[in-house]
Amino acid sequence: MGSINPAHAPQFVVIGAGSRGNAYARAVEASTSGAIAAVAEIDPFKRKEFGQRYIWGRESTPQQHQSFAGWEEWIEWETHRRRDADAAGNNEFGYIPVTGVFICTLDESHAPIIRALAPLNLHILCEKPLAISLSDCLSISSALSEYPPKVVSIGHVLHYSPHNILLRKLLTSDKVIGEIVSIEHTEPIGWWHFSHSYVRGNWRRATPEGVGSLLTKSGHDIDFILWLLCSPSALTGDRPHLPSTISSTGAITHFRRARKPKKAGPSTTNCLSCPAEPDCIYSAKKIYRDRWLRKEKDTGWPLKIVVPEIEDIVQRQGWNSAEERLLKRLGEDYDKTQTSDEEIASRSWYGRCVYESDNNVVDDQTVTLSWEEDPLPGSEEGRGPKTAVFHMTYPTQSQCERRGRIYGSLGEITYDSHTITVHSFESGETTIHDIPKQDPEVEKSHGGGDWGLAGAFVQAAQNVDGGSMDVIQAQRELVGCDLAEIILSHAVVFAAEEARRERKVVHWAQWWAKNGQNAVA
Repeated sequence: MGSINPAHAPQFVVIGAGSRGNAYARAVEASTSGAIAAVAEIDPFKRKEFGQRYIWGRESTPQQHQSFAGWEEWIEWETHRRRDADAAGNNEFGYIPVTGVFICTLDESHAPIIRALAPLNLHILCEKPLAISLSDCLSISSALSEYPPKVVSIGHVLHYSPHNILLRKLLTSDKVIGEIVSIEHTEPIGWWHFSHSYVRGNWRRATPEGVGSLLTKSGHDIDFILWLLCSPSALTGDRPHLPSTISSTGAITHFRRARKPKKAGPSTTNCLSCPAEPDCIYSAKKIYRDRWLRKEKDTGWPLKIVVPEIEDIVQRQGWNSAEERLLKRLGEDYDKTQTSDEEIASRSWYGRCVYESDNNVVDDQTVTLSWEEDPLPGSEEGRGPKTAVFHMTYPTQSQCERRGRIYGSLGEITYDSHTITVHSFESGETTIHDIPKQDPEVEKSHGGGDWGLAGAFVQAAQNVDGGSMDVIQAQRELVGCDLAEIILSHAVVFAAEEARRERKVVHWAQWWAKNGQNAVA
């Protein structure tokens, strides 16, 4: 296998050219020393558009090693390239070997892709979730362990925003409120955003194991809480302080047939033909056409998710043609009695009535984590009993702008997506930390988290391949976690979902010993 020539920028393949693939490519291009070398994407339009933006340019055509119609095709090509190069004893045509991969495909494909990638021994950044079941997470660990260690990162972007980096520093290094006693953390998803992604979109169905929106939307937040309370820090020490019990409740409170307006009638299934549409806030015409196309004139997310080629249509044919194409897509529908469930599940239906969809993921959920006292030798702080309550809910004005309150032995902190407010019991003073405004392009990418994540991954890969860091050091100091910690974070989500479905309290130590501890030890 070839090694990276230090004279060249580290090269990365992006598998999946959707919104997340584009977000990471922008971050790599704008804020790192890396370069995007190739794209693997099944959709020809997305593949071409991505390649023109980040790889071969508008006026050129892709070379053989730059464009692939799926991850299987790229892995096959790369495997043959290495075999042929080894046989010839040289690097044909001066090709710069790829050093890492960004995996940005649908959730259920992550585990098969990583297992197939393992023999190539590349650095890997996988969009969250790592996998949709604990067994798949553990199979990833097993597959990667058979080869020399490489950097592994996950799309938990909350670790990397300037806001959250400061928050964790105030809590764990500066200890501004002493020992943490409890946390209340909320993710307000946004009323129409939930309908877009979790009722009509790709994440509307739970996995075969019954895991749903807590993993696909709020896995970020469970991981964020564990990052503050469990991960090694100046407050908790090097040994993780793991929770003792996990419980959860949740339900589909709104997006079900019982909530359908009577005016809509029992047979209406699509917004474009619904008599209740003018009065319905979930009207697809109101959300996608009236707001985003006509008022905002924004062809990015979410319109680009509904019609991937809409920006190109606007540029080439104008706004009227784009609206015509959008309405045609919104008018697409299915009949449950004539369309197979497999076909229904295979794609999104953005004009579908939100009360007649095939969604089964909860729209309001609470998770409670509790910790027992577990003191470190010679220390009297940092590992006392504590509780974290997480609330995910859909009917909010704010869209994914997390907020919370943290109670400590010496004070309390409140935070939203823009400020952190610290109150000291001793002095009675309240200090407000305003996070400096970033470039709008950076700010809209999870408060800078996308750029921080991509930058940390690229730097970690470069340092490991350049010999200035080993993998363990790069994982801890740059990526901020390792694969075992990533899997632990996912496991807490799976345990919480089990607690919700079975209406029980999960005792973590017993659950983990039974389900996963030995596999990642």
